[in-house]
Amino acid sequence: MYNTILYSVENGVCRITLNRPDVFNSFNEELSAEFIDSLKKATKDEAVRTVIITGQGKAFCSGQDLKDIKGEVGQRSLGESVLRRYNPMIVAIREMPKPVICRLNGVAAGAGASLALACDMIIAAETASLIEVFSNVGLVPDSGSSFFLPHLVGYNKAFELISLASKVSAAEAKDLGIIYKVVPADELDAAVNELAARYAAGPTKAYAITKKMLNKAYSASLNEMLQQEYYGQEMAGRSHDYKEGVTAFNEKRKPNFIGK
Repeated sequence: MYNTILYSVENGVCRITLNRPDVFNSFNEELSAEFIDSLKKATKDEAVRTVIITGQGKAFCSGQDLKDIKGEVGQRSLGESVLRRYNPMIVAIREMPKPVICRLNGVAAGAGASLALACDMIIAAETASLIEVFSNVGLVPDSGSSFFLPHLVGYNKAFELISLASKVSAAEAKDLGIIYKVVPADELDAAVNELAARYAAGPTKAYAITKKMLNKAYSASLNEMLQQEYYGQEMAGRSHDYKEGVTAFNEKRKPNFIGK
């Protein structure tokens, strides 16, 4: 189905793996197009209740493949590339009505770091790291890093990480509130699979509403969010999962959520 993506669905969990390990899963035109398509496919598939994004081999994603564009430097519109290739993948992740987990197996650099930050949760191997490498080649952050980082770590720390291209270890990123959990590399799959299974068995409709609310909260006032909570709770309160949750609570059993 794909040349640069590994895509699978099992037990409600979709796994999307960037598969260019020989170039540290860096983006070229084909990978960008296939990744966007895979995100659209996961969004539409009702059998998918949570998504894992990861990289094949030693790296998560090293951003743009600079060797792929070395003959186009100064001639190519980078702004057009951002609009056409990178922005759609970040928007697709943020607007996906399902939890998206980043399995951070190795280095995430440039747009690869932005990709990790766009996910709802990050679980990282101890050996993993993030680096906003843009300034090293005279560029500015893209793919959402200028939005996500200041909200996560504050302006000054974000400026430091971006302007100095400081590599952040998984442990430091956890201390900064960027990463949810850090585990030994040989325990990464178990930790990610456990979290994915929990989300896949959870109230997916409520998760979708929550994602929409939290995204809106970045630019909304308190009164606007109170109104958003009213709308969200009204929708959630009419769901099957809410009825099942209350019934299961009263019957002292685990709820059987179906995401509707």
